[in-house]
Amino acid sequence: MRITRMSLQYKWRLVLGLIAIFLASGFQLALPILIGSAVDASNGLEDGSFVIANEMAASAVDATTDILGEGDNPAKSALIAIAILLFIASVGRGLSAMYQNYMGESIGQHIGYELRMLYYEKLQRLSFSYHAGVHTGDLITRGIVDVEGVRMFVQTALLRTVFLVVLIGTGMYLMLSEDLVLGLISLSFVPFVAWRATAARLKLRSNWYDLQERLSALTKVMDENLGGIRVVRAFASQKHEMKKFDDASNETLALANVQVGIRASSISLMGVAFMLSMAAVLWVGGLKVIDGELSAGELTQFLAFMSILLQPVRQIGMMINGYARGSATGGRLFSVLDIDPEIQDKPDAKPLEITQGTLEFHNVSFGYEGEHTLNGVSFKAEPGHTVGIVGPPGSGKSTIAHLVPRFYDPIEGHITIDGQDLRDVTLDSLRKAVGVVEQDTFLFTASVEHNVAYGDPWAPDDRVELASKYAQLGDYIERLPGGYDTMVGERGVSLSGGQRQRLSIARSILLKPQLIVFDDSTAAIDAATEQRIRAALTDLTKDRGTIVISHRLSSLMHADEILFIEAGKIVERGTHEELLAQGGHYNDLYELQIRPSEESQERLNSQDEGSAS
Repeated sequence: MRITRMSLQYKWRLVLGLIAIFLASGFQLALPILIGSAVDASNGLEDGSFVIANEMAASAVDATTDILGEGDNPAKSALIAIAILLFIASVGRGLSAMYQNYMGESIGQHIGYELRMLYYEKLQRLSFSYHAGVHTGDLITRGIVDVEGVRMFVQTALLRTVFLVVLIGTGMYLMLSEDLVLGLISLSFVPFVAWRATAARLKLRSNWYDLQERLSALTKVMDENLGGIRVVRAFASQKHEMKKFDDASNETLALANVQVGIRASSISLMGVAFMLSMAAVLWVGGLKVIDGELSAGELTQFLAFMSILLQPVRQIGMMINGYARGSATGGRLFSVLDIDPEIQDKPDAKPLEITQGTLEFHNVSFGYEGEHTLNGVSFKAEPGHTVGIVGPPGSGKSTIAHLVPRFYDPIEGHITIDGQDLRDVTLDSLRKAVGVVEQDTFLFTASVEHNVAYGDPWAPDDRVELASKYAQLGDYIERLPGGYDTMVGERGVSLSGGQRQRLSIARSILLKPQLIVFDDSTAAIDAATEQRIRAALTDLTKDRGTIVISHRLSSLMHADEILFIEAGKIVERGTHEELLAQGGHYNDLYELQIRPSEESQERLNSQDEGSAS
């Protein structure tokens, strides 16, 4: 019903398609009447009599004969007239059917476009929690294969249903009015077809849903394999991956075979019922012709009508399959379209107004799937103030980075910028004010310039170059064959890990956000380059709040305040010197990371002095 309502938006296309359906049905129903009249006219040539039983056909033949001229033999002239009318009806049917198919396909394509855009737009707005729980391969399958199934519903099911109802309904009236007994016999297959179609639809719908799920699983396997192709090659796991794909393909094939079996058996049984009805018409009608109750032309008319119905009856199987597929794929697609994002603007949300740019966490707690990763976290990041966050893996460091741009909302407490609760401001204004540089950098298959300027595609070249220089990437880019126009491979595979991270830093600082969060974004960068990046950013961040999250102390020893987080709680806080003096967790980490390198450097210096003396 939802797909049907969508098709009603294209009123003119739908009206023209329906007109074409009525014309095609009319021309198609005229064929058996004219064929029956042609048989009567042929008999008139032999015995000298000439009678056309059907009044509609007789009127049409009389009009055509008047135009052509009666000639010596009225039966012969009528036969020529009928042949001309048959030709006109055949051409009219073909043109009408073509236009009907064109309009149906056009509506389907427009609905497909609309659904693809709605689906893609919804994926852009769905919260991180949703994307974390669903596989990319499944989303791709829904956005391509399922949309295609919904698109085809208009032509293969909706308009085909109207065509069959008009054709069979009008034909039923004509046949019953001509001869009640033969009319009922010729339509005796309809109840069986209706029962079989209903049963097949229920089976097909369930199977289509399972088949779409298997196609999603197949896409997942391929997506993971291609995304990790370097790992697959490095561990020589091609055979294992092929077996995985073969297993998934076989499961899909088995379901597809079931689908084919259901459709083939339904169409075959419908065909058998139809041919039995046709045989009964021939038997009963033949007896009536022998007894003189029916002319040979009238019997031919009934048989021709049934012959014309044979193809539509076979199409009933395709129509039922279209309903089943549209229902299953539509259900999967609309299940995503109907999701309300967990993180969205309030109805009365206002743009964030930056006065100073002070970020505050007020007793914030958060958890994934009920398990708390942050408990009662409070701190402040002011303009020109750098907050460093360090702690063991899983302690909640990255969770803080995800809460600042409101990728998630706190379970308890609240977060403010200049006193404004993040839940009360618009997401667009918040994310323009907050720049997050992730550790896991994603680059698009585009030029270096387009990747740096992704947040502001219309940024002038000098801003792109300045941001790249701040990130210590400018010299490298200038040495590339195409400079800033050099294409970056898929997901940035043509760059090293450190280069990707520096490009990500350039992409964030290009936007000049009021607050910058570095989430372990220098993990793949060597210490010397990191020092140069920090020095270059000193001027840029002097009037901005900065949060540096890292597992490497050398990245945040310069911070104005350092927070040591463990099990989601701040267990130590202070400057580098104050934390060393406390002799706690931070000091232990310092002894593990920094002290050995300092002692090694002192030994090297002593050796150099000894050699010089």
